Amino acid sequence: ILERSPLARLPDRALKYGLTALAALILVLIVYFFIRLVGEARPAFAHAGVFGFTFNNDWNVSGEKFGALPLVVGTLITSGLALLIGVPVAVATAIYANELCPLRLRAALTVLVELLAAVPSVVYGLWGIFFLAPKLQPVEQWVADRLSFIPFVGGGAVTIPNYFVAGLILAIMIRPSGSASTREGMATVPADHKEAALGLGATRWEMIRTAVLPYCRAGIVGGAMLGLGRAIGETIAVTIVIGDAPQLGKHLFGQGYSLAAVIANEFGEAQGLHRSALFAAGLVLFVLTLLVNGLARILVGRASRVGKSTANHHPAAGAPVAGAVAGA
Repeated sequence: ILERSPLARLPDRALKYGLTALAALILVLIVYFFIRLVGEARPAFAHAGVFGFTFNNDWNVSGEKFGALPLVVGTLITSGLALLIGVPVAVATAIYANELCPLRLRAALTVLVELLAAVPSVVYGLWGIFFLAPKLQPVEQWVADRLSFIPFVGGGAVTIPNYFVAGLILAIMIRPSGSASTREGMATVPADHKEAALGLGATRWEMIRTAVLPYCRAGIVGGAMLGLGRAIGETIAVTIVIGDAPQLGKHLFGQGYSLAAVIANEFGEAQGLHRSALFAAGLVLFVLTLLVNGLARILVGRASRVGKSTANHHPAAGAPVAGAVAGA
């Protein structure tokens, strides 16, 4: 008598099955995109082979030679630079916003950082090529001359555009997402962990290093991987600031190309085998993005387990240890 009627449970079942269908639709779309890309890229792979296309260093449209290695290397170089520059700045911004910033300024600072994500990528690209690159060229040339003994970093003449400017622009673009993910992770740190660290005599920085950062390690890694995914797939800004040289760059401050940039630049005029090669480049980019996402899930899960284990077993997080120290 007290049970609800089947008709009353109908909305719950409809919601369950509707959400399940939407989730399954996402997987269907991913599979459809993959199958469609494979079908369009088949002529290019038949012409050069999968490994020949991916690892050959010769992208010559007029000669119908399509080797995507310079494009893959350019994508990885710019994305790696974005991580090296952007992630430390994003983590530092999150630490300041959560732990050091005055309360009356915290909301304004958070909004200003998040507004960077609202700037269109074409604006970043134009700003980078017309303002940032000319200002940085003398500094880049000085670094290239002083570090000429380091392979790929030093030596050669600085060009506009180049790999470094592209990586720097991407670092600015991925900072809001990395900062937001880290800030959300820091917000979940229990207050008693921080209070225990401070009660044991730790300074503010020691508290952050021993109690906050280990606990939110998963958020930091997740933000870094999210930024890496965006950096790999970014198109317009990279197309403007990386150049259009389909060859392996000889140094960090030279022109290059990326997978997304070559598709944006050449797809409008591509026909036949050239068009198929661009689809193949898109397929390589698609697979690379999936690998990054899969690696992100593994790293985030591992960082979450390690971070919480470290925080739970750290002396700063244990009330019994604090009591023992106080009793002593």
